[in-house]
Amino acid sequence: MNPAHDATLRRFQEEVDTPRQVDYELTLFVSGASDLSARAIANARRLCDSHPAGRCHLSVVDVHENPADLLNSRVVAVPTLVKSQPLPVRMLVGDLSDTDRVRSALDLPATGDGRS
Repeated sequence: MNPAHDATLRRFQEEVDTPRQVDYELTLFVSGASDLSARAIANARRLCDSHPAGRCHLSVVDVHENPADLLNSRVVAVPTLVKSQPLPVRMLVGDLSDTDRVRSALDLPATGDGRS
């Protein structure tokens, strides 16, 4: 093997061996200021706050204010939380109150700090 190949192989192995933190992109679709929407927003924010800063990005879309976003998203009920990154895309409908089930469905890692 030549030195260039060895260096490339070594860099590749370092990349594979180095654990990476994954950024999560979440979008929550809600309908106005209803109690159900408020609970879903609070639960989604709590979910994101339980991860390292900057690793979980949450966008909230009010379908009354942005109906075009709803049409482009394939969402058929609200509130719906959509995980777009990392793949695969996942969608959850409801107020997200069962934190353990939400984490499991979205493949979110446990926080390790005792919070659920």
